[in-house]
Amino acid sequence: MTQIAELPERRTTTDLVFDSLHDDIVALNLLPGAKLSEAEIARRFGVSRQPVRDAFNRLANLDLLLIRPQRATEVRGFSMASITHARFVRLAVELEVIRRACAVWDDRCAETLRRNLDRQEKAVAAGVAETFHELDQQFHELICEHGGSPLAIQTIRECKQKVDRLCVLSLGRAREAATLLGDHRNLAAALAAGSVEEAVAITRLHLTRLDATIEEIQRTHSEYFE
Repeated sequence: MTQIAELPERRTTTDLVFDSLHDDIVALNLLPGAKLSEAEIARRFGVSRQPVRDAFNRLANLDLLLIRPQRATEVRGFSMASITHARFVRLAVELEVIRRACAVWDDRCAETLRRNLDRQEKAVAAGVAETFHELDQQFHELICEHGGSPLAIQTIRECKQKVDRLCVLSLGRAREAATLLGDHRNLAAALAAGSVEEAVAITRLHLTRLDATIEEIQRTHSEYFE
């Protein structure tokens, strides 16, 4: 990490410290159990302790840090209860989003998804997993936006974030891309056909594909779980 020399417009020191630590935690550059010191982080960024304290509080609110008075702050381990709840909420929200989207889907919506799917296919063919997963998230958000449920995007992002950090530990993310792309194409076709039952079934299958991966991660990396 480098010192903060100039702040971009409308960005605070707290924002920048938060973003950097958040990225390190989510990417597992900072592993569960890693200790963080306000004073050390402040020195590293060349800032006072107050913005670091504020950034720590924001990360704690996301269940990424555990702040304990008179003890070292540490990166939180994975909570299966929290992960299970997040996946339950996301599934419930996305199923309702799909039901609503089927009622309003038209050719313009279908074309928007088609362009996204073409980019997904190129990412899969090139083996660029990171790009694919960005387009995967965009795909779901486009359905929210064009399907009449734009405010659901934030809920889905929050739920997804709780699972993404865990899935960094999975070695199969690149291999799963082709399967997920197939789900996306099938879902796009069901939306275009206005088939609520089929679209709901595909969405349920799509969002439960992680079950086996999460169980495997919990078994092989139990030391990272609370």
